[in-house]
Amino acid sequence: MHIIPLVLAVIVAIEHYYILYLEMFQTTSPAAQRSFGLDKEFLNDPRVQTLFKNQGLYNGFLATGILWGAFFAANSWSVVMFFIICVVVAAVYGGLTSSKSILIKQGIPAIITVVALLIFR
Repeated sequence: MHIIPLVLAVIVAIEHYYILYLEMFQTTSPAAQRSFGLDKEFLNDPRVQTLFKNQGLYNGFLATGILWGAFFAANSWSVVMFFIICVVVAAVYGGLTSSKSILIKQGIPAIITVVALLIFR
């Protein structure tokens, strides 16, 4: 895989590991409150924490899939493209149903990565 899409894919993976960290281990932190635009009272609800931990796990799966594809898969381009497209779809859905900032923060880096993957294929 060419260096430019590889670096972009790693950046998307790191972003999703950070989201995993916030959702699974720092649910009520000021960083989580800022990132998700939610107040501490809401984030203290055990049901919300359970949902966040579940969502964090999914973000970790996406990040791991991207890195596995980039560094270990036999057909790295296809694997990375699949997981990056999953991120784009999730960002579009999140942007439509939850917050437009999801589309910007998660969608734009992933879309740029898709374009780079297509250009440098």
